[in-house]
Amino acid sequence: MTETTLPAAAAGTWQLGSRTVNRLGFGSMRLGGSLDPNAPIDAERAIAVLRRAVELGVNHLDTAAFYFGTTWSANALIKAALAPYRDDLVLTTKVGPSRDESGQFRPFARPDELRGQVEQNLRELGRDQIDVVNLRIGTGLDRGTGSLAEHFGALAELRAEGLIGELGISNVGAEHLAEAQAIAPVVCVQNQYGLSARREDDELLRLCGEQGVAFVPFFAVASGQSDERVAEVARRHDATEAQVRLAWTLAQGPHVLAIPGTSDPAHLEQNVAAAALKLTDEDLATLDGR
Repeated sequence: MTETTLPAAAAGTWQLGSRTVNRLGFGSMRLGGSLDPNAPIDAERAIAVLRRAVELGVNHLDTAAFYFGTTWSANALIKAALAPYRDDLVLTTKVGPSRDESGQFRPFARPDELRGQVEQNLRELGRDQIDVVNLRIGTGLDRGTGSLAEHFGALAELRAEGLIGELGISNVGAEHLAEAQAIAPVVCVQNQYGLSARREDDELLRLCGEQGVAFVPFFAVASGQSDERVAEVARRHDATEAQVRLAWTLAQGPHVLAIPGTSDPAHLEQNVAAAALKLTDEDLATLDGR
């Protein structure tokens, strides 16, 4: 099987700055199998999922140092599964928030603390440079407000030093994109978004496309409840509702990337297969209620 025929390549590619990625990627937050930080983890299965994702053509992995439980860490699992890393594998992490050992969130670091967060990711992943680092602002799923200039400027300095390859921003609005772009190039915007979630970002998604910036939704599947429109389109294609939601996400523009996550091998196969699911104009009209 050639690189171009790998399942994750079916939706095409996008440039994250200097790096080319398949538009169907993988998010590592759910590698623990549960959002309960104290739940037991099947580390061997999580490692197998990561390796299988890469076998299927996934070359864009999203992670964070604050993705961890009492017995696992997403970064540690990625390193155990995939190091030494393939040259074409792009690792994207996010900084800003953090968690202490008890799991308590601290919503936003000071600008002078961002170096330590980047260095933590470097150590945990076993890398000399993180391919893409997103500055995530705000707390929880609430949209960040206020200026990000001082924080983003600190990351731009780390990029100039070579610790970071490319920069992105997360949990932001159009005003933050403009502010960040005035400081350093932004290759991606990562916001919660999906067919039935945060559709107020439709305009931001369009703006990113105009500027050649990747729009990378998180919770694109988990944000949506069961919906008869989705079920109808799923029946047309003999697909799952999750696959339809992912296909809808990818259909929003060639600059839109998907990063569904799972700890289940079967769900991984289904998610990656969604890269090849082409929705018709009729399907999109149904899903959008037209």
